[in-house]
Amino acid sequence: MYISSGRPIAILNPRVIALVVALLLLSGCETAGYYTQAATGQWRILAARQPIEEVAQAPDTEEKLQQQLRLVQSIRAYASGELRLPVGRAYGAFVKLDEEYPIWNVLAAPEFSLSPKRWCYPIAGCASYRGYFNKAAARGKAQELLGEGYDVYLGPVPAYSTLGWFDDPVLSSFVNWSPERLGGLLFHELAHRRVYISGDTQFNESFATAVSELALPDWRRRQGLTGASADARAQALAVRRLMTATRKRLEPLYESGLPDDDKRAQKAAILARLRHCYRELSADWPNPERYRAYIEKTNNATLALAAEYQSQVPAFRQLYLDSGSWEAFYEAAEAMGKLDKSARKRRLETLAARYQASSRKVTGPSFDSETCMSAANTPLATGAN
Repeated sequence: MYISSGRPIAILNPRVIALVVALLLLSGCETAGYYTQAATGQWRILAARQPIEEVAQAPDTEEKLQQQLRLVQSIRAYASGELRLPVGRAYGAFVKLDEEYPIWNVLAAPEFSLSPKRWCYPIAGCASYRGYFNKAAARGKAQELLGEGYDVYLGPVPAYSTLGWFDDPVLSSFVNWSPERLGGLLFHELAHRRVYISGDTQFNESFATAVSELALPDWRRRQGLTGASADARAQALAVRRLMTATRKRLEPLYESGLPDDDKRAQKAAILARLRHCYRELSADWPNPERYRAYIEKTNNATLALAAEYQSQVPAFRQLYLDSGSWEAFYEAAEAMGKLDKSARKRRLETLAARYQASSRKVTGPSFDSETCMSAANTPLATGAN
């Protein structure tokens, strides 16, 4: 383990103090405790930062970590030079966490809805998740929401962005990821520093996902990466289509006039079918366990989360094609973010329709065939009460 003889980068950052004070002044009793843990957890990470150069050159740093930190530097250089992202000093430091993950997220959605519960924050706006630096606190919130009848997902977060407020470090929770996964993560998080619209999680996450997906092919070529990565992307796409197919089955069910007991039974059958289809789909994958735990926990909350990160990606892909350059793309995304939410939604729908019309159509997995991979989905039968 690397231990620096020098002092941490952050000793008494006035922005942290101002942030803590502002959050507490804006908080009620219950949320004061939440913001206190958030500010304290963030401060601990900032105070533990050590410059990548020092870590990489320390004699007791493992060779694997040295290699990964050099890879991070090359990713940062590409993001700044080619993607025109405001890298600054972000991911220029390293933190060895005391725990496996820095944050645990709680997500919730009503029993018969795919619209996530949202929490609003003074700086970041509203988001469909509640992050905790303490797993026990996150588990407590999850149990509270379960008691209120919500579908709940509690999961670890290996990386997050402070949206340019602070110089985010490389964390031990993700530093050893594969080159493509690490590059994709940093492109995604750095994209948030360039474009972020307060209160629109779908816009922000889909935009950052699109930046990452658009950037990776060229970056992979420059890194000489070939082989298994293409299979990994295909597998991720297949899982994405399964999740989309599941949402398409649940949406009309939830909107139907069926009694709640009938909805509950059909919902359980659809989610069971999802798990079956994943087992069929992943049977011959080198690592069929990669998404299994996530699929096993799938409920309205996780399906809502998947939509937040993916639903508007086709629209942003089309916007990039229309823009002709990264900078023009960012400016167009920022301009769209200034529209009111209904106008923004219409614009994104138009872009997505154009992208789908010009792309090769690939129908997602069907729940109705024996192999779960037939070309057409059969509509869910939902009668009126």
